[in-house]
Amino acid sequence: MNGTPQVADYLRILPEIVLSVFGMAVMLLDPLLEERRRAKVLGGVGLVGALVALVSTFCMAKQRGPAFWNMVQVDSFSVFFHFLVIAITVVVVLSSYEYMEVQKIRAGEYYALLLFGAVGMCLMSSAVELVLIFIALEISSISTYILAGFRRRAAISSESSVKYFLLGSFATAFFLYGVALMFGATGSTSIAVVSTRLQAEPTVPVLAYAAFALMFVGLGFKVAAAPFHVWTPDVYEGAPSPVVGFMSTGPKAAVFAVLLRIIFEAHAPGALWFVWAAAALSMTIGNLAALVQTNVKRLLAYSSIAHAGYLLIAFAALKGTDGIISAMFYTASYAAMNVGAFAVIGHFAGAGERYITVEDYAGLGRRSPVLAATLTIFLLSLIGIPMTGGFFAKFYVFSAALQNNLIWLVMIGVLNSAIGAYYYLRIIVTMYMREPNHEEAVPPVSFSLGSALAISVVATLYLGILPGRVLDYARSAAEYIR
Repeated sequence: MNGTPQVADYLRILPEIVLSVFGMAVMLLDPLLEERRRAKVLGGVGLVGALVALVSTFCMAKQRGPAFWNMVQVDSFSVFFHFLVIAITVVVVLSSYEYMEVQKIRAGEYYALLLFGAVGMCLMSSAVELVLIFIALEISSISTYILAGFRRRAAISSESSVKYFLLGSFATAFFLYGVALMFGATGSTSIAVVSTRLQAEPTVPVLAYAAFALMFVGLGFKVAAAPFHVWTPDVYEGAPSPVVGFMSTGPKAAVFAVLLRIIFEAHAPGALWFVWAAAALSMTIGNLAALVQTNVKRLLAYSSIAHAGYLLIAFAALKGTDGIISAMFYTASYAAMNVGAFAVIGHFAGAGERYITVEDYAGLGRRSPVLAATLTIFLLSLIGIPMTGGFFAKFYVFSAALQNNLIWLVMIGVLNSAIGAYYYLRIIVTMYMREPNHEEAVPPVSFSLGSALAISVVATLYLGILPGRVLDYARSAAEYIR
């Protein structure tokens, strides 16, 4: 590595720089503000930071190419995931204003941690060097470990944070050991060099198989794919609802971006069988476990495991670019509907998150028709009903798998989709066809939360009605991975 970084190098990580600067600004302003003004001012700074980072993504897109000695690659693929992660951050910040006030949580470092977490996720999507991916993964993970325990007055929140931290540390160790073995097998940690050297070998070294297996364990934990999913229900139940919306979408998008690069660009050995098994297990365990849940957050946690399985079907489609395109589209669709669903849950739960069982939603269609209709749209999208992003997401994933002759995997996916429809529809039936268990009025939706829900609903419907532009962009981005 010779020379010094150029201006173009910094422009190619401009969103990360913007997010970091605003995150530090939140931390510096926190002790200087009066208690009554702190939450709104810091939330405003966090929102402005996320919006400026979103704009800077378009500036970064005009500076495509490698940066920092080929450790970072800016192309259509990385721009797509930068935009997605930062858009998720904007929606989560908007949905957090009211939540923080109702739950009486001190807001200072909360918004800084959201921005710092987004830094790691964005960097993961453009990193093409395994050690840098590890560093970015840690930046993202440490932020989410802390955010998971932000309901400090609730013991269950502290428990979720500790459990997430301990299990996450083990998963990170697996990933790092896999990186070390890959260096031993190929003599490099650059994804491009690893790909070249593995393809040049007449037979793939056994060490490379072990390396990918260990890296897959670490990344599989982060996306809540079975059998590395055991942390998910407990952490989702204890963490603040907006944080769950953030950690169930942002880190998943970033880690799936890393997996796409490793599997498709580095031609990871044995990827088909690892992915096939994880996809089948995730779909089956996630959906069957969700059937018996009465807590909505735990139900959506198992749903998240199942959706990780659906998405992994696209990763098993190794031939052509259809797998990459469908995976990118599915990631965007899932982010829109899931972050919106958790925003609704956070609002409805009330102080102390009291109302989080399925029965608590009885009569919501009568008590708050707009809120019930909004949640219904997200749930229908999670099922995969036409006119929603979830329909085309599953359609393209299954189509890509069929074109690669993964008949059995598609059959497992379709069967699990039918099972999953039951527990989503159970919530909808409860909202519209059951008498309320309590007469407490549903609090009005604030402007910030309404904006977050509007963005999520529009994105969900747009991806279900006019998916063409997103698919075209994903198709152009896929060329950079192959």
